[in-house]
Amino acid sequence: MSTSTAKNALQQLRPVLELLADGEVHSGESLGTALGVSRAAVWKQLQKLEPFGLALESVKGRGYRLAGGLNLLQRGTIEGALAPAAQRLLGELVLCDQVDSTNAQVLGMLERGAGHGVAMFAEQQTAGRGRRGRSWVSPFSGGINLSIGWQFAGGVQLLEGLSLAVGVALARALASFDVPDVRLKWPNDVWCRGRKLAGVLLELSGDLTDRCAVVVGIGLNVGLPQSSAAAIDQPWIDLNTVRPGIDRNLLAAAMLNELLPLLESYPARGFAAYRDEWQALDQFAGQQVRLHSVQHEWCGVASGVDDSGALILNVDGDRRVFHGGEVSLRGVE
Repeated sequence: MSTSTAKNALQQLRPVLELLADGEVHSGESLGTALGVSRAAVWKQLQKLEPFGLALESVKGRGYRLAGGLNLLQRGTIEGALAPAAQRLLGELVLCDQVDSTNAQVLGMLERGAGHGVAMFAEQQTAGRGRRGRSWVSPFSGGINLSIGWQFAGGVQLLEGLSLAVGVALARALASFDVPDVRLKWPNDVWCRGRKLAGVLLELSGDLTDRCAVVVGIGLNVGLPQSSAAAIDQPWIDLNTVRPGIDRNLLAAAMLNELLPLLESYPARGFAAYRDEWQALDQFAGQQVRLHSVQHEWCGVASGVDDSGALILNVDGDRRVFHGGEVSLRGVE
């Protein structure tokens, strides 16, 4: 099924998804009445859910249900939970059932001269991307897939450390829901209990020495089905494991409440304003780590970050500084 065909199919299925989202059993007759279609038409729609990874259960003699229900994204709930500062800074809120990549969509808008202040959420991505070319697994309604577009004047050097500051903003949003054991991993991950909870991917466009634009992409695991686990190539965790019951809409609003003011003020404040908070949550502070690039490997003690967000590594008594890019940090067991 092509992306455009799948997108159209999901738009057609949205009404039945909203009815089944409560996780309760619904008879074919009641669904047909609510949708204004025949029971046969309802059955045809229900058969179309499986390709999207939605596990429909048939309860003999009673009807159908989506086990566990769905916490679908709702514009009114998100907008109603936005703080005044976020409301002022938000250019457009875009909610999608399915896209290839929210980052790709918003980056395209920015390259066409639009996209500033756009926040795009997707229930599902078919080609979500992580750092270093990795794919990002995003089953339908299983997480928060968010991209925000922002234009800056002054060049890319003003954005040093931004991915780390975004991590701090996410940690603040999670703290508002009392999510325990949240830590940050250099340069762009949010961890919880030693496993990855969320990732950040920044993508730039425009004149990198003058006026440029950035897409801040975030993928956060909320409730991943075990069927998705085989596609994930690193230890992961989701919010339902550590703090079940968080409404995705309220979490989405909390993220925007932190991220939009950060983007507005970042050229003036820089990462230095977030450094202490980041270091207080540093997953590997004071630990032996390995740092990999394509051609090299360094071993040393993680010693925090500097005011630009660069990693400080103590290698046999020498202070080495590493910026982001094509390097990967791992703990030493």
